[in-house]
Amino acid sequence: MKTRIIDMSIKELESALDKSEISSVDIAKSYIAQIEKVDDKIGAYLYINKEAVKQAEALDTKRKNGEKLGRLAGMPMALKDNMCTVDMPTTCASKMMQGYMSPFDAEVVKRLKGEDAIMLGKVNLDEFAMGGSTENSYYKITTNPHDISRVPGGSSGGSAASVVSHQALVALGSDTGGSIRQPASFCGAVGIKPTYGSVSRSGLVAFASSLDQIGPIARNVEDAALTLEVLIGHDAKDSTSVKFEKPSYETEIKKDIKGMKIALPREFFEQGVQSDVKESILKAAEKFEKLGAIVEDVKIKNLDYALSAYYIISSAEASSNLARFDSIQYGYRTDEYASLEELYKKSRQEGFGKEVKRRILLGTYALSSGFYDAYYKKALKVRTLIKQSYDEIFKDYDMILSPVAPTTAYKIGEKRTDPVEAYMGDIYTVPVNIAGLPALSMNCGFDKEELPVGMQLIGSTFSEDTLLRAAYNYEQAYKTEITKTGGVYGG
Repeated sequence: MKTRIIDMSIKELESALDKSEISSVDIAKSYIAQIEKVDDKIGAYLYINKEAVKQAEALDTKRKNGEKLGRLAGMPMALKDNMCTVDMPTTCASKMMQGYMSPFDAEVVKRLKGEDAIMLGKVNLDEFAMGGSTENSYYKITTNPHDISRVPGGSSGGSAASVVSHQALVALGSDTGGSIRQPASFCGAVGIKPTYGSVSRSGLVAFASSLDQIGPIARNVEDAALTLEVLIGHDAKDSTSVKFEKPSYETEIKKDIKGMKIALPREFFEQGVQSDVKESILKAAEKFEKLGAIVEDVKIKNLDYALSAYYIISSAEASSNLARFDSIQYGYRTDEYASLEELYKKSRQEGFGKEVKRRILLGTYALSSGFYDAYYKKALKVRTLIKQSYDEIFKDYDMILSPVAPTTAYKIGEKRTDPVEAYMGDIYTVPVNIAGLPALSMNCGFDKEELPVGMQLIGSTFSEDTLLRAAYNYEQAYKTEITKTGGVYGG
């Protein structure tokens, strides 16, 4: 059976293009046809780029003329709709930003375009990236390609769902407390949250500036690695961007992992973890040992406080960042108001959704006079302790293996009435953002309902090459056990 274009990896597409077996136009048209075929069930896209085929035609002309092409030439990408684009609306899935057109591209978009990737469109998210299910979008609910009655995770649910339903080869997401890794886990994709400062945040609409990080979601480790290699690097426009030597992930992932030391925090399995999730992670640990790694039980101190610290810090920063949406400079404006104060109040009340308002209120409270020391300042101290706890582990270990989430994908609507229960789902992911560390999510099996179970690999700062290497070795050895096709998932 001939492999469909939408099933090919980056390397396979590049090979077919080099041999003139397919064209960039063929690729673009195949993905657009898939969007038209399945997105009414998935609801991943908020905007489809009408110029995608024209961009592909221009690339084919360059190829025909022997002109130099970028490293991702003709590769079809989707963008989470909190990344600014000059040629497509940037809405953050919010009524507040409906129809907003940015005067500039985000730095990551510039880098993808600079390597001749084709932008297929903008995909759905929880409003302003606040949520873990993609149910908090003003425009639509995105579904999980494995079971459309379930959530795809969030906030980058549109990114993960578009990739897994073969509506994009790779999609960019943003991760503030697990928003790349958790949807990658729920949908069975590979998601990377890079080291804080390694990928530019310039042009990313801010949720929590000290936590946000952009990264790729892909169907396999190599595609994620190749895309990340394009994204990382210093950007003078981002004051938090770090200068460091860029490794070749494409080369690094092919090395074996014999002798690699992996820490397994047993406290992550003590309570609240779905039995199928626990079983899959422990089996993954055994599989790493078969590949030559050394897996040992550890205890990580201070993680009990991570969730509380995260929601105080992230909400405080959200309160500050979203203060700019005053309906004066840009953004939604109410129709009727009698004063400037009423304009502010009514516009923000009508323009923001329930979850965004909840976080603004929580953050404003934590920063208010009389509560700043008790909450926000204390949360920053906890942040330091958590970073130190991870540093201790990485003195002896190359990485940490853990679940991504305590459960697999839950039913749409199941947790909307209890936000605290939904927040508890971030328990394994938020410490990584608090410490500014890199982490990778990938599939390691399926539960009794045939839903993907994600494992998380956490590394020390700038150790993305080590995480990708471990993930690639695991993927190549156990590919048949972690891959599922058919239904909407297979197209």
